[in-house]
Amino acid sequence: MKYYFNLTITSQEYLPYYQGQIQSIIVRSEQGIKVEFPAMHLRKYLTSNGIKGHFCLQTQNNKFLSLDKIS
Repeated sequence: MKYYFNLTITSQEYLPYYQGQIQSIIVRSEQGIKVEFPAMHLRKYLTSNGIKGHFCLQTQNNKFLSLDKIS
């Protein structure tokens, strides 16, 4: 299953996720579905300004497969 969503989070807001204090992030997909996935998968998209973009989360049988930044 593919879930598309926009995410804007500052570097300060992401800090507890980066430090492992918070393990998961919950987003609402464009389809209106709440999706939860491990926050560590966002690390590669972190810049000094935070994380901003349009993403595609891919799962199979409710298991994480991939997270790609589309724009």
